[in-house]
Amino acid sequence: MKPRIVLKVGSNLLTNRDGTLNVTRMSSFVDQIAELREMKYDVIFVSSGAVASGRGELKARKSLDSVQQRQLYSAVGQVKLMNLYYDLFREKGIKVGQVLTMKENFSTRHEYLNQRNCMTVMLENGVLPIVNENDTLSITELMFTDNDELSGLIASMLDAKLLILLTNVDGIYRNVGEGAASSVVRRIGLDDDFEQYLSSARSSAGRGGMFTKCNTARKMAAEGIRTCIANGETPHIICDLVTRPEECLFTEFLPGKKNLSSVKKWIAHSEGFIKGVVTVNNRAAMKLLDEQEAVSLLPVGIEQVVGDFKEGDIIRIVQADGSEIALGRAAYGADEARLHLGEHNQKPLVHYDYLFHLKGHDSL
Repeated sequence: MKPRIVLKVGSNLLTNRDGTLNVTRMSSFVDQIAELREMKYDVIFVSSGAVASGRGELKARKSLDSVQQRQLYSAVGQVKLMNLYYDLFREKGIKVGQVLTMKENFSTRHEYLNQRNCMTVMLENGVLPIVNENDTLSITELMFTDNDELSGLIASMLDAKLLILLTNVDGIYRNVGEGAASSVVRRIGLDDDFEQYLSSARSSAGRGGMFTKCNTARKMAAEGIRTCIANGETPHIICDLVTRPEECLFTEFLPGKKNLSSVKKWIAHSEGFIKGVVTVNNRAAMKLLDEQEAVSLLPVGIEQVVGDFKEGDIIRIVQADGSEIALGRAAYGADEARLHLGEHNQKPLVHYDYLFHLKGHDSL
């Protein structure tokens, strides 16, 4: 299998101030993606820009709320965006395919695998997946934070080696002293506090900001995926990050050595789909917190079951004080779990193979 790179580009890089598409910059991104493919990398391209492009294309005839605006502008803008990508990549002899997804499409294992299989078969047949959130159908409660979150889900799902998050600055900045110029933080480890460098500012065209980029980068690094935040306005930055990173200016989140199974990766990114909470006693908590031991969650260690989850749903496992231990996929429903509460010799509520430890990680 070719090494995979997930590239995410935000709205500010793809559109001009008047909302029109920045064709020159888009052409540059296309050229660099073509170079990566020639170097035998598979690329998955997560592209924002539909809403911003649509807003520049038409003016609504009446006042619309934020959801209506997003639905209208994305419906118009996505067509415009993909038509341009189609033409630009065709000049490079590259076939492209559109993948529009929503957060709820990651909620069940079946839908998760369906998306993975879809993009895998595209890559195997030389088709470049261009991915965006389906803003036309999404509603506020079911939206991704932004496409940074989506790109992280896809990088995890497709076992990417590298995730590149492009923005309009060179990376994360630190202030080196009072009255001194800021400098880019080159590397951030898993135990480093990145929040000390961040402001609450969000991008003007998109929904995200540097915090969501860093949050996504930290989670990916914890899964062993190298993640870089870089300036998309810098010429040839995408290929340079791959071929000569020592000469580039960017922030890299250093990857750990976590080797998660596919199903545990899905569970790790299922924070938004939790259907119940299970409280365990101190003995069970100690065993579960020891990641060196392959321990399943047994009814004998459960003190309380909250929620109406069913077999296959994601549940949160906590200690008596409420602190989180793990996320897991329930082997049976809440009613059966309550029936066997505290009993010995019962089958696990969560088998170890379907248990993701939150210790040392940030869940999505």
